[in-house]
Amino acid sequence: MVYWLEVRAAAPAFSGWVLGGLGVCFFGAAVNTMAGWLYVLSGLCLALLAIAAVFPSRSLVGLSVKRHPIAPVSAGDELVVELEVFNSTKQPKLMLQVQDLLPFVLGVPVQMAIEVIPAQDSYLWIYSYRTGRRGVYRWHTVDLATGAPLGLFWSRRLLTAKAMAVVYPQVLPLTNCPLVDEIGQEDSRQGEERGQPLYSATAGLTRSLRPYRTGDPIRLIHWRTSARYGELLFRELEKVVSGQEIIIALDGGASWREDDFEQAVIAAASMYFYAHRGMNVRLWTALTGLIQGSQVVLEALAATHPASELTAAKLPNYPLIWLTANSDTLSSLPLGSRWLLWHTSEIVNRSSRGIVIQSERSLLDQLQASGSVT
Repeated sequence: MVYWLEVRAAAPAFSGWVLGGLGVCFFGAAVNTMAGWLYVLSGLCLALLAIAAVFPSRSLVGLSVKRHPIAPVSAGDELVVELEVFNSTKQPKLMLQVQDLLPFVLGVPVQMAIEVIPAQDSYLWIYSYRTGRRGVYRWHTVDLATGAPLGLFWSRRLLTAKAMAVVYPQVLPLTNCPLVDEIGQEDSRQGEERGQPLYSATAGLTRSLRPYRTGDPIRLIHWRTSARYGELLFRELEKVVSGQEIIIALDGGASWREDDFEQAVIAAASMYFYAHRGMNVRLWTALTGLIQGSQVVLEALAATHPASELTAAKLPNYPLIWLTANSDTLSSLPLGSRWLLWHTSEIVNRSSRGIVIQSERSLLDQLQASGSVT
């Protein structure tokens, strides 16, 4: 009831109820004693209440809100929100309370007190909010409230200011990923068998140094470091596999636990950017199909969610890395595929290799551990 009155006109604050009660008491005492000064006091109380009831709603006239675009962030980072409150009237606006009504899945509403907005001027409010989980968040309203000038009555208005915040999934800093490396090497061998030799990079960024092995190209020996350490050291460059690609596919139709699906999204993002350093990689989901590009992939993963009606979506007929919580889907994977499997006690298909993810262990360690691929 109080909120309904505040939005449509004004509602008394606690101090307003107290002053109204005093006014009634003064008036009752004046009737009993016929004392003039008590009538005066009761009249003053009522006059203050009347003024306080009219001015708050008038103070909100001529105010508007503009929201600046919100830059995407990764989960765990701070979201920076900018709101500009405009005063189009020729009178300054005093003692305003601005509340940004964030969606409850993102967090609690954030509020700010503004002392004054000069006539025909604006006030820029910038605040940051730490994000907890990835997602695409939308909200539409800003709450402006005031109790000026006396604070006895409060009035508020809901102004439209549409917002969209994109929170990307976390990307783990993988230094190696046997699952991605294996499928890339296998694609290279398959290409050579078809008479389409695929060559590793001979120029570019050095990823690491390792001891020279028989058969390694001599042109990739790092001679300066080899002379320093007294042994031949071979430069491992960021891999390039021309003509082939790696597909990372996320199963949106499995019966996922919420935390497991979040881990799967993080794994998909991390493996995509690991492979993106030197391979042709694409992401597949049932809603988006095959997509490519850092920003496009991050936005798709931010918005994705498990949905049981997508179980019949057709997978690409290429070797892929399949992220799922349903072990029954492993038997239908294309030849040469790999998989990550969550929440299972039985693996149906062992003809392809993969990793059974254990939720209690570090996801980063499991993706990087060479012995985890079975």
